[in-house]
Amino acid sequence: MREEMDLENKRYRILIADDEPIERAVIGKTIRNHFGDEVEVYEAVNGREAIEIFRQKDCQIALLDISMPGIDGLDAAEEIRRGNETCSIIFLTAYDEFDYAKRAIKVRALDYLLKPSAREELITVLEEAIHLTERAAGPGLSAVSLQDNGEEKQEPMKNQLFTEYIRGYIEAHYMEDISLQDAAEQLHYSDAYFCRFFKQNFDKNFIMYLTELRVEKAKELLEDMTINVKDISQKVGFRDSSYFTKVFKRITGVTPSEYRYGLL
Repeated sequence: MREEMDLENKRYRILIADDEPIERAVIGKTIRNHFGDEVEVYEAVNGREAIEIFRQKDCQIALLDISMPGIDGLDAAEEIRRGNETCSIIFLTAYDEFDYAKRAIKVRALDYLLKPSAREELITVLEEAIHLTERAAGPGLSAVSLQDNGEEKQEPMKNQLFTEYIRGYIEAHYMEDISLQDAAEQLHYSDAYFCRFFKQNFDKNFIMYLTELRVEKAKELLEDMTINVKDISQKVGFRDSSYFTKVFKRITGVTPSEYRYGLL
């Protein structure tokens, strides 16, 4: 039986590090409102405090602002990663630029979120981080998702060609356990480089796009009353049917079964 995560029976511990108090408050409120008692949220005002709190509270997820006085988010992430190989690190930044991409890749960040991030985007990435945290409980598994693919090897494709190629790739593989780095490898890009151009061309990050596509494909399958919901979750790329139900309800407002009954 899984041990309780902390004394208050909170399952997941999330750290928010940002030197802007309003930004911290908004993100914290969004997380608490959505996840409720599933999470315990801790806040830090700079990188040094982030490292201390992360270690003291044994957090599994860290949202780190890149630009902070003293120890910045990247420095903090490197220190956190040295002591924790399985945590999910998510960077927050007010600038759509990747000068720090090489260092960010080395700490194997889960994603980048532009400030102010949309609520749906934030929740989607955190749900993925929590899901990865659960999977990391298994032997040999890790919650980190981005690996170092080295230097960018070529200039970006023209936007239209890039969009068509990647959309086709995702359409062909959404039912599999594909990741951002899998798609990046198709174009021989580093993960961070691909991440930037994906966001520019699709106006959302990779995880959000893939999740929404899977839900749309699930809606189509739900019209066939002979296929049970668990099988549908597998067919659209969700290996955990309860996770599929949770994501489906967040995006559509109803569970898969409720959606199906609404079609009758």
